[in-house]
Amino acid sequence: MEDYIINVGNIEEMQLLNDQSGLDSVFAKAKSNIVCGGKVILERKDLSGRSYQFEEFTTLEDLSVYKKNVYKLLK
Repeated sequence: MEDYIINVGNIEEMQLLNDQSGLDSVFAKAKSNIVCGGKVILERKDLSGRSYQFEEFTTLEDLSVYKKNVYKLLK
C-alpha cells in the first residue's frame, strides 16, 4: 500500500475557506489508507518549493486526533 500524503498547506487553505467537504474527502482517503495498512504522511513546502515530511500516522487513533485539531479551527 502506498503512503497517503497530506499537504498541510492545502489543509490550511481549506480551513481558511471553511471547506468542510474538502476536508471530509481528505480524511476519508486517509482513513481508508490506514485501514488498508498504509501510512498517512504530513508534508509542507518550504519557501523554495521543496517538500519535507514532518509527521506520519499509522493508526486511526492518531489520525483522529489530528482530524479533531483541524476541524476545531473551522468557523
